[in-house]
Amino acid sequence: MMNLPEKTARYRSFGLIIESEFRLPELRLIDSTDSGMNGNMPDVVITRQPLEKLWQELTKVNEFLAVGENSVLIRVPDTAIFGIKDGRTIEVSSSPTADEDKIRLYLLGSCMGILLMQKRILPLHGSAVAIDGQAYAIVGASGAGKSTLSSYLMERGHELLSDDLIAVHVGEGGTPIVMPAYPQQKIWQESMQLLGKSTAGLKPIYKRETKFAVPVEGAFLDTPLPLAGVFELTKHDKNAEIVPIVGLERFHALLRHTFRGFLLEPLGLMEWHFRTLSKFAGRIDMLRLSRPLDGDSLADLYRLMVQSTKKEMLL
Repeated sequence: MMNLPEKTARYRSFGLIIESEFRLPELRLIDSTDSGMNGNMPDVVITRQPLEKLWQELTKVNEFLAVGENSVLIRVPDTAIFGIKDGRTIEVSSSPTADEDKIRLYLLGSCMGILLMQKRILPLHGSAVAIDGQAYAIVGASGAGKSTLSSYLMERGHELLSDDLIAVHVGEGGTPIVMPAYPQQKIWQESMQLLGKSTAGLKPIYKRETKFAVPVEGAFLDTPLPLAGVFELTKHDKNAEIVPIVGLERFHALLRHTFRGFLLEPLGLMEWHFRTLSKFAGRIDMLRLSRPLDGDSLADLYRLMVQSTKKEMLL
């Protein structure tokens, strides 16, 4: 029996111990005595707090975003104001009619992405899978098929480390490490059909009736792995192909696929971001993986990926 505080629970995700007043069933529940980076103290604390006054005081980037020296506030109408501070706390001032599913979407998405930035942990937007003991990130624009391709890899014995938000720790030595997130994917119904999977019994993502939360407990790897490569998934009108990403385009690609990268400038993190990428961008494989606009190319994409990780295609 876990010895948990009356109103909070502790979870582990993104390499962090998270203590939350909000129930986060997507994350792995841990014992309250487990310690994080700060000893017995959690690394992140999520609480309910009034934030209207702080929203009025901070500099507005737009009607939904305000920033201070060590704080970021996100205002979601009819849902909540979220305050992310010092890479340590996420405070939530929720509307009386707010849907808790929608609150969780923001907590585990935008809020966590900003908090990782504040902790100087690189957040990438995509899926991370394990291939031969190393992590590979699959990034791309919305609808490119990142989760679909990672799900196809899992069907072939590879394990998932993260879906949607990838936490990359980059130490002084410059080795990027992917920290596991939680055992769930978000997959569109069309992709489920392409993979031959049923949506029966699955819960739709909040008000997205054709996108589902898919548990992947049996195919989830809860172990940090070095990031060996990045695949940028794109669409074109040719057959499936793979080409190296070279030179400065490596930096541009990683900037494009930094989670909520548009916040780097207002948060004063452009220099940190560039220095972080400089530590490892030239040391990992980076390839552009292009899929045809129509048809099922998953088998071809998978073959090209695995070949490249085995160095059958030299950069």
